[in-house]
Amino acid sequence: MTRQTFGIGGHLPAKAIEARENEFPLFLLAVLAPLMALPFATVEGHGLARYGLPLAVDLLFVQSVRAMPPWQGRISKLPIHGLYKLLALVGAVSVWLPYLQGHQLPNPLRVLFVLCRALFYVMTAVRVIQVLANGHRVNSRLLGLGAAGYVHLGLTAGQLATLMQLIDADSFQLGTMTRGEELVTRLSYFAFVTIGTLGYGDVVPASPVGESFVVLLSISSTLYVSLLIGLLLSRYISFRTRQSMLEGKEFVQK
Repeated sequence: MTRQTFGIGGHLPAKAIEARENEFPLFLLAVLAPLMALPFATVEGHGLARYGLPLAVDLLFVQSVRAMPPWQGRISKLPIHGLYKLLALVGAVSVWLPYLQGHQLPNPLRVLFVLCRALFYVMTAVRVIQVLANGHRVNSRLLGLGAAGYVHLGLTAGQLATLMQLIDADSFQLGTMTRGEELVTRLSYFAFVTIGTLGYGDVVPASPVGESFVVLLSISSTLYVSLLIGLLLSRYISFRTRQSMLEGKEFVQK
């Protein structure tokens, strides 16, 4: 008997998706929470201004693990879902460090923590696309997941851009940053401006790697919307076709 897996490239059974559907609306709210907290995030503030963003990011980590169907594959001998949970744990803890200790962490450690969060975000983005591609029915929950995936793309790009800037400070020209503004806040703003094709010009790529990142991000956002519309339309048409066939059979039997 062969074991069915649905890892990075595997097929997701419909039952695995349907078992998590009730979590999709909460996942959408969890994705929106960091977006709402980003403009007010500062290590020099107090109360929600200081701790709102790490709380929102932790909520996103928790809800991502709850909403996404579990990974069943392996990378060599390492269970993918175990790696996914480990990245979530490291990300949830590390996001608090700048707000508790200020920016006193060594840069290599900051790079490591941002890398863990970026990998978790990328894995979640891949899982969202897999769920959308393998879902057999279109309902409000799946539509909510599609919307969450678009917002999540911006958050993922913000983490990747932050990682690039920490590794190479010349990756982006950040323009005028307000006092206490976090690097991830600035570059997440840049990511959403880019996927929205607005291009205000206050934050711009300043290296070939940064320029390539912007090109890939622009293409990815356009492809995501195109694929989302195509997948949802095909699922809806398929559902309506099956429903019409069933109604036709019932009519003939009568």
